[in-house]
Amino acid sequence: MNITIIGVGKIKEKYLKLGIDEFSKRLTKYCKLDVIELDDEKCPENLSEKDMLIVKGKKILSKIKNNSYVIALAIDGKNLSSEELADTMSKLAVRGNSHITFVIGGSLGLSDEVLKRADYKLSFSKMTFPHQLMRLILLEQVYRAFRINNNEPYHK
Repeated sequence: MNITIIGVGKIKEKYLKLGIDEFSKRLTKYCKLDVIELDDEKCPENLSEKDMLIVKGKKILSKIKNNSYVIALAIDGKNLSSEELADTMSKLAVRGNSHITFVIGGSLGLSDEVLKRADYKLSFSKMTFPHQLMRLILLEQVYRAFRINNNEPYHK
């Protein structure tokens, strides 16, 4: 399986980089992982938040492959347990979806165009998390899903 994570914004915090690197390394046993980090580009000050989202949305959309099943992380998405995420990923693979792209927005979230392109909207909580931290949490949950699907032990 191919997993792509598209995230807006650079990871600057060393502790987050270490965690992201660790789970990326662990995932090599289960999938081909590609993490695409887009610049949280500066837009002209006179642009509205909606226009900024459109600009950033076009960059995200340009990185999504046509054959990829897209899961957008969105606060209004569906909440799943770790086991339900594992089951969802397993069912996608069985149906022939060998490429899953997860999209994490920046500080403004995701544009309507990106949300429309998404095949599924996933929420980790009703709370808002920094997008940098979300990348680490997502990688850990994807790793956990592979462990669950392979009947391998992992702490609960």
